[in-house]
Amino acid sequence: MLRVGINGYGTIGKRVADAIRAQPDMEVAGVAKVSPDYVAVGAAEADYPLYAVDEDRADGFHEAGLELAGTVDELVAESDIVVDATPSGIGAENRPLYEHHDTPALFQGGEDATIAEVSFNARANYDEATDADYVRVVSCNTTGLSRFVAPIHEDYGIEKVRTTLIRRGGDPNQIGRGPINDAVPDPVSIPSHHGPDVQTVFPELDIDTIGLKVPTTMMHVHAVNVTLEEEPDSVEEVRNRLREEDRLLLIPEYAGIDGAGTLKDLALDAGRPRGDIWENCIWEESITVEGRDLYCMQAVHQEADVVPENVDAIRSVTGLLDGPESRAVTNETLGIGLRRLETSEERAADRQTAD
Repeated sequence: MLRVGINGYGTIGKRVADAIRAQPDMEVAGVAKVSPDYVAVGAAEADYPLYAVDEDRADGFHEAGLELAGTVDELVAESDIVVDATPSGIGAENRPLYEHHDTPALFQGGEDATIAEVSFNARANYDEATDADYVRVVSCNTTGLSRFVAPIHEDYGIEKVRTTLIRRGGDPNQIGRGPINDAVPDPVSIPSHHGPDVQTVFPELDIDTIGLKVPTTMMHVHAVNVTLEEEPDSVEEVRNRLREEDRLLLIPEYAGIDGAGTLKDLALDAGRPRGDIWENCIWEESITVEGRDLYCMQAVHQEADVVPENVDAIRSVTGLLDGPESRAVTNETLGIGLRRLETSEERAADRQTAD
């Protein structure tokens, strides 16, 4: 059983911890927190061993009635691998700690790509992280774009990708983020950082991205245009190809899902923890083919889509499973794939298989 330490127990860290607990080949060695806030209380109630990032602030945990298992230094020493889920820029400061204990570590997409040997996406380059000491799981937007690009690149080849990212202003708990009532180009220059980040996974990909922030906390939405090297036979062929991908969720027209808010409501109705959506959500009717140009719109849940990628990256670094095996286990244990959105034809096929 692989012992995984979580350094940083916020938006991503707490989700990664729960995902690791669900795996048959991993366990949470502990989680490290800076302060004894409500999230730390939640970690204690979930029976995760709690470690203090700053030993000088340990008294604050004791005053809040929270028992500490030790310091983050001890957590790193006791772990087989560490997931660094700290805020952007802090991971780079933490790397010497992992080096000191010779403990492999995963970093998140907010860190510069130079922090690690590999920028990781489970669908696109799983094998590149095998035996690496330091791996960066790319950001939510880069994860979403990489998942979409991979099968398209394999089947048709890609001449050019152009994407407009309509980005949420902040996560639900980020009260200092914005805008409040505006649509802000961010950045106003082209490309945004997302295109170059995708190129850390697909070095030869020709991609341009532009972005803007809007006043929502729900999800990001991507408007994607891909010029293909080979023209598909039909739009239905492309839809079927994307439907085969385990972390691409095609939203059928009959479902009446008209936006990110409805997607979140669907996830809550489906019993997803925290209303999380681990898959890319692609509106099926938006998938359009005109000659060699492919268009679609997809939504990406910024709090959740990198979670299964962290689980798979752990297995890649430690050599537990190969890529398809790891993705299959992760998908099954987390419940990835909303069967309730199947088409009538798929439902009929499922019934025939059952019979």
